[in-house]
Amino acid sequence: MGGTHRARLLSLLIALWPAAAAGQDLEPRAYTNTPVGLNFAIAGYAWTNGDVAVDASLPLEDAKLQTDTAVLAYARSLDVFGTSGKLDVTLPFTYVTGSATFDGEPVERRVSGLGDARFRFSVNFFGAPALSFKAFESYEQDVIVGGRFTVWAPIGQYDDDRLINVGTHRWSFTPELGISKSWAPFILELSARTTFFTDNHDFLGGHDRSQEPISAAEAHAIYAFKRGPWGSLDVTYYGGGETSVDGVSVHDFESNVRVGGTIALPVNRYNSIKLYGSTGVWARRGGKYDLIGIAWQVRWGAGF
Repeated sequence: MGGTHRARLLSLLIALWPAAAAGQDLEPRAYTNTPVGLNFAIAGYAWTNGDVAVDASLPLEDAKLQTDTAVLAYARSLDVFGTSGKLDVTLPFTYVTGSATFDGEPVERRVSGLGDARFRFSVNFFGAPALSFKAFESYEQDVIVGGRFTVWAPIGQYDDDRLINVGTHRWSFTPELGISKSWAPFILELSARTTFFTDNHDFLGGHDRSQEPISAAEAHAIYAFKRGPWGSLDVTYYGGGETSVDGVSVHDFESNVRVGGTIALPVNRYNSIKLYGSTGVWARRGGKYDLIGIAWQVRWGAGF
């Protein structure tokens, strides 16, 4: 394989991993083509600080919370009826510490444990055929249209006497559609998604808590450098998510904008590092926080 093809392939491969933190809401290069049969193992760490909780819709005010999250994840590229796809699984472990105000009273919390597990299936409907490693050498991206479906399983730490927990004690489901257009070496990626939640029937000692869906729009301007590295500027808006407790609305509609950046660097043929960060530039509720993360990826299989 020539140097140009090798660099382009490395650039694509270091885009495939899942987010390194359960709370990362800016994820560039989600829609890209990759040779079928590749495996990816990811270990990551992310730090957040500010007006943030694991569940951002909790009825907290003046939150000054810090989270430290370690993540293990696995992903595999697939052939889905002739088009490229991916399956990934993410398991976070989070430590939360800090203070906030609830119902006019100060509260403090220090807790750690497993977070909710994430299972995600992705498929590209157009512009990204399923290819072997060898056939992929001649592939050039133009327009890719794809979709993803994510399930969060409530296996995380949860104490029904506490507001702030690592787990959410409910299922959530997120369908998403996205489009990626390449003007090499530039890529523009746009996506939209909506997250739906089941009810939490054990909220603060047995109350029923429900939440309306949260919708989000995301955009990434990506530049692929020679020899494999790439960087992106990222922005997302998300809104909705008003909650009710025992059928009574809390009037806590979310409307937040976050911006960030991502840099991905190949270490060698099999290993890569990704650095990313984001901050809330405007937040109606629960989104005014800073995030910094790093992830290490190892890849193998498919004759790579």
